[in-house]
Parts: sequence; structure tokens; C-alpha cells
Amino acid sequence: MRRRGADFRRPVKRRVQDVAWWTLCSVVALLFIYILFTTTKRSNTTTSSPNFSLNNVYYQDHLAKAFVVIAKESNNLQLAWALTSRIQNSQILLSNAATGCAPLTITESEKAIHDMASLLNQAQQLHYDSASMIMRQKAKIESLEEQMSYVNEKSSKYGQVAAEEVPKSLYCLGVQLTSKWLNSFDLQNKLMDKMQSDMKLRDNNLYHFCVFSDNILATSVAINSTAQNSKNPDTIVFHIVTDDISYAAMKAWFALNDFRGVTVEVQKYEDFDWLNASYVPVLKQLQDSEIQSYYFRGSKDDGSTPIKFRNPKYLSMLNHLRFYIPEVFPELKRVVFLDDDVVVQKDLSKLFSIDLNGNVNGAVETCMETFHRYHKYLNYSHPLIRAHFDPDACGWAFGMNVFDLVQWRKMNVTGIYHYWQEKNVDRTLWKLGTLPPGLLTFYGLTEPLDQLWHVLGFGYTTVDPILIENGAVLHFNGNSKPWLKIGMEKYKPLWDKYIDYSHPLLQECNFQSVPKD
Repeated sequence: MRRRGADFRRPVKRRVQDVAWWTLCSVVALLFIYILFTTTKRSNTTTSSPNFSLNNVYYQDHLAKAFVVIAKESNNLQLAWALTSRIQNSQILLSNAATGCAPLTITESEKAIHDMASLLNQAQQLHYDSASMIMRQKAKIESLEEQMSYVNEKSSKYGQVAAEEVPKSLYCLGVQLTSKWLNSFDLQNKLMDKMQSDMKLRDNNLYHFCVFSDNILATSVAINSTAQNSKNPDTIVFHIVTDDISYAAMKAWFALNDFRGVTVEVQKYEDFDWLNASYVPVLKQLQDSEIQSYYFRGSKDDGSTPIKFRNPKYLSMLNHLRFYIPEVFPELKRVVFLDDDVVVQKDLSKLFSIDLNGNVNGAVETCMETFHRYHKYLNYSHPLIRAHFDPDACGWAFGMNVFDLVQWRKMNVTGIYHYWQEKNVDRTLWKLGTLPPGLLTFYGLTEPLDQLWHVLGFGYTTVDPILIENGAVLHFNGNSKPWLKIGMEKYKPLWDKYIDYSHPLLQECNFQSVPKD
């Protein structure tokens, strides 16, 4: 805007009047602000305190709790009691304010903050400062972590020992059956005549199952549950392979008991001429002094290897015999492999007509939810593993597997297993069990099955009730086997229902079922 000329400017007297006017307006405004501030302040004395006051109380309470711990550790019980009392008072105020029972006023909050501050200042004067607190808390956390690590290690060891024990009742059953077998020639002749005349053992039109085990009762449950839930049990043939120690007892049990017409064959792996150290890498490794020291004497190790990796059972031929099924049953074309810690609750005949699409192994994949992929089982820092296997490939489970033995022989799958077993003589590819070599051996040769065919987890975790109801094979994989005292009580009835606890031998050996609710 253009400035007016001198002739058109207002006189000075008018400017003085304007200043007086604006001064009066300012005074009135200030007076209004003062009245408003006073009113607000009075109002605040009867309403809840601002958020910063509440935050201060919260912060002081947390700090005071830390000081209580340190004061107790320093044996200053008087200060610890005073802090605890003040914390309780603060929490009462905060609780009342939160529920609306007694709104917290500024006066109350300031008093609570002031009283707590004086105690906290006293604690700081006693050198309970933040740096000291941090160092003490850090030391305490480290101590607790060491204790937890020690307890976990002990728990793992004791759990492993408990899982490996042979219950007295099971040992008694083996002794009684062995005695009965050796003293009863009629029983021996009965079973021998039956096996020699039974053409079912080689009939590929029937349903053939195999179990490799030295556990009489577990094997019996697997067979009985399969028979009880089969539409045509007389078309089922079970092939059991055990060791020399359990051979007589196993034969006696299955000669004495009937399973709805199911045919049962019992063999021992010591009778297989082809099973020798020149052909089987595991047997060759057992002759190595370093392997013996590692698995059986606990030497050659600084104690860093978990006990479960040093379990001699992982060198047992009953575990590795699953890789020699075509040699064990040379005349069979398709077999369903079952672990002895399973319960069957559906008819499994459809497994024998499933199309494996040219693959050798039909198995349920386990890479969903808490289960793992290849990189969880294998050492991908090793160049051989890294070069041949996808770390995110989906794993699968042993325990219920459909094996096409024609394709197995054609692809020389046992030879693949031998290759990887020999490469792992120094335990650098994997450490535990038969699943890792199984993942390598059947890589690209496994057909995924519906998960309801094989439900896992009954020996270590909680299983979805829908899967329990609809699952065909329930697997008690894990340490908590149903025949052990450490078995999971809620799942034992699933196993118990296939045992006749009124059987004279079971009564004599004091077998007991889980009490029903």
C-alpha cells in the first residue's frame, strides 16, 4: 500500500488515544486469562491428574521394584520394606483412579511422587544407582541362564535314560515267553508247521506289512490294532524281524495268540547271510574303535554333543533294516512299513492301491507347522549336502511308509543309502538316527500322502483332536512311549485299548492299564 503524504497523516493526539485504547484492551485480556487459569487450576484439584503424573507414578513403581530386589540382596530389609509399602500405596491410588472409584488429584499424585522420590533418593545414596542395578541384574540373569542350561541338560539326560529303560513288566514278559517256548516242543512244532505250509507269506495279492522290533508288547499292539480295524483281516500278513535275544519270546507270543486270522511271520536278522560287514556300512562302522568309543564309552568328545546323538540304538540293525526291505523280502512287490510305536485305527488296505507315480516311498510330509525341512536335519555347511539337496525341501516321516519294492530294486535305492552312509563315517553330514539318511536316500523318490494316513506327535506334544479322530495311523514318536512311566497319560488309552490286560502272562508280569476317569 502506498504511504500517505504528510498532509494526510493523522495528528499525534489521535495516535496517543489509540495507544491508550489498545493498552486497556490488553489489560482486560490479561485479566480474562488470569481468571480462566485460576478456574482451571481449581477444577484440576477435583479431577484426575494429567497423564504425566500417572506416568511418573508408574515409572517410580517400576524403579522401586528393582531397588527392592537389590536392597534385599544387600540385606537392607528396612529399605526394602519401606519401598514395598510405598509401592503398595501407589498401586492402590492407581487402581482407584483406573476404576473410577476415587479420581487421583494433583495433590495426591504430587505427594505420592514426592514420598517415593525421597525413598529412591535414599536408595541412590546407598549406591543403588542405575549402573549398579544393571550390573547386578545382568549377573543375576547370567546365573539363572547357567542354572537353566544345567537343569535342561540334566532333564534331557534323565529323560533319555528313562526312554531307553526296559520296564520290569516287559522284561518279565520276555523271560516268561522264552521259558515257555524253550520248554514247549508242541508250541514250536505248531508254529513251524504253520509257517512252512503258509503260502500267504509270498502272495502278492495280499496286504503285506513289516515291523522291525524287539518290543513284544508294542509289536503286538501294532498288529492287533491293524487287525481290529481291518475289513478283511485274513488278507493281512505281518512280517516281524527281531534280534536273537527276543526271537524265542516273539515267536511264543504270536503262536499263543490269535489276531482275527492275521498271518504273522517272525524272523531274526542274525539269520540273514547277506547281512555282514562287507555289505552293510553300519556293521562295518561298529567294528571301528572310534565309533565304539563315541557311542558306547562316551569318549572322543568334549561333552558338547547332546546325549541323544550318542545313543547306541541308532547303530542297531533293527533301525537300519528298513533300508534292506527288498533283501529281507525278495519275493514281495509292495510293503507297508510300520514302526512298533504306532496304533492303527483305520482300514489300511487302500494304501496298497495308491499310485506312487513311479516313486519308491509313499510318506506323509512333515514340513508344516512345527515340523522341519531338510536344513533342520542335515549339515548344509558340508559341500556334498549343499551341492545335492535343496535346504527347503519338505521332510517326511518314517513310521508308516508304503514301499514299491519293484521300483526300489530297479533304482538300486539300497546302493544310494550305502553311498551316503559311507560318506558320513565321520558324522559330518548328519548326527542322529535313520531319518537323515532316509531323506538323502529317497530324495526325489518320495510320493506325498494325505496327512491323515500318518499322525505324529503322541510321544512328545499335543495333537489336534480332529487329527486324532480321523487319523489312520497314530505314531507315538518321541521319548514318552505309552509303555513307559513317562508316557503321556492323556494318550495312553489310545494304545491301551488294544491290550488284553486280563491275559495270564500280562497279569503274572504285573502289567497295568491307565485308570479310566
